[in-house]
Amino acid sequence: MPGTKLDHKNVQGGKAWGQIKGKQEQALDDINLEVVQNGDYKDVEDLDEKLETYKGKFIEYDLDGSGDLDVTDVSYMMEKLGQPKNVLEIKKIIAEIDLDGSGTVSYREFLKMMLGNKSSIMKIILMFEEKSKEKERPSGPPPKRDLSSLP
Repeated sequence: MPGTKLDHKNVQGGKAWGQIKGKQEQALDDINLEVVQNGDYKDVEDLDEKLETYKGKFIEYDLDGSGDLDVTDVSYMMEKLGQPKNVLEIKKIIAEIDLDGSGTVSYREFLKMMLGNKSSIMKIILMFEEKSKEKERPSGPPPKRDLSSLP
């Protein structure tokens, strides 16, 4: 499994961490540009917006900045999305998405999962999370009710 590129002996790693995340974001932007130019997903509506969203999610859940989602990263993702899984379930989810047999999910594999036709557990959970965030709750006091409006 790929490890972090951060020097753990340096306790003042904020600047180095920011540089790693900046390089990672640039690399993911390059992959997004390649996906758009390649035209494999030209049928997908709002492709640019979706790619930006998926890039943000991938960076958010790549805890060690390695550029791949490993068991720890996917476990964190599932917990944050309210779907905690044990290690065996996480490994099954990764194996379902992992195309090159590395034991991790690269950004290209992540995009293929999210934009492709194949359905996976992680895709369903991430799509459910996106849909649940779109709902806007009413603000203000609830409307007054009387006995005639009750069933």
